[in-house]
Amino acid sequence: MRRTVMAVAASTLTLSLSACGALNVSGSSASSASPSKGNDVTVGLLLPEKANTRYEQFDYPIIKKKVASLTDGQGRVDYANADQNADRQASQMQRMIDDKVDIILLDAVDAQAIAAQVTKAKAAGIPVIAYDRLAEGPIDAYVSFDNELVGEVQGRSLLDALGQGSHTSAKIVMMNGSPTDPNAKQFKAGALSELSGKVTIARSYDTADWKPGNAEANMTTAIEALGKDGIAGVYSANDGMAGGIVKALEKAGVTELPPITGQDAELPAVRRIVTGEQYMSVYKSYPQEAEAAAQMAVAKVQGHDIQFDALTQDSVDSPTAKDIPAQLLTVTALTKKNIKSTVVADGIYTVSQICSGAYKTDCAAIGLD
Repeated sequence: MRRTVMAVAASTLTLSLSACGALNVSGSSASSASPSKGNDVTVGLLLPEKANTRYEQFDYPIIKKKVASLTDGQGRVDYANADQNADRQASQMQRMIDDKVDIILLDAVDAQAIAAQVTKAKAAGIPVIAYDRLAEGPIDAYVSFDNELVGEVQGRSLLDALGQGSHTSAKIVMMNGSPTDPNAKQFKAGALSELSGKVTIARSYDTADWKPGNAEANMTTAIEALGKDGIAGVYSANDGMAGGIVKALEKAGVTELPPITGQDAELPAVRRIVTGEQYMSVYKSYPQEAEAAAQMAVAKVQGHDIQFDALTQDSVDSPTAKDIPAQLLTVTALTKKNIKSTVVADGIYTVSQICSGAYKTDCAAIGLD
């Protein structure tokens, strides 16, 4: 599923972003080819769902703003959200093909099912850049985070939370993401590379549609099988599911929650980290990913080949295509210790947003005030 030419320093939780210096390439100064399209660019943006708040709060607005800035305000973004419905996304993509948008940024609900539409776009002369999730079909490029590294960071963090030494007797539950999302498979593979042989994976679930309610139901089943005091830790692939896991544990009467991982640095998750209900999340710089996608799209449409190549110096394989040009961004383990230097410093949330109301005391206790 994944192959990259980027070297990964697996021993650290936070990797340098210096390799992504190509993000600083200007949309107007680094081109070497005659533009095949002027600034009147239309970028189709297909996002997968609304349950994860990042898509509507960060990805779409950032891409829209960046496309406008790269095209002197003349470019526009044609946006559609599938709300976790693969058939709806196929219809949305077909509409964009019929409307002859210049390029499509696709974050697939179902990476395999959307392949037919990717092929149709290719036949219509519309490039498709896979965004955040690697879709199948003749994709022109891919921009996302290093997904196996995400899982590695989660797995190492869970081991850290369990303490030093051998954990082979420690029983953990793995709450993996949706089986239709290729990213989920990569998160799982990365986590297993750290956890296998070091803990006992007592129960493992692939959670349909990433839904917190499904994660809660799965966790309830795990608690019934293992006992409320028989779970040393929980690997949760993202924050939404971590919230469902916490609900299941609390409903079962667990007063001291085991360490729980997450991903996406959603505001409720950051607050759970502050209170100790969730051990960690994975912070991914959505502004960096979204701006990179916008730059790639505009460079591709305008024929700025050197610029596009500078933005896609990595390489990945999908089940249907090899050597897809890619940009893979790095990630950071978010814990109590670095909330201020990550999501606050990057302007994702303010301290007052995180620490309002009942969270003030816990924030003060960790120096977040």
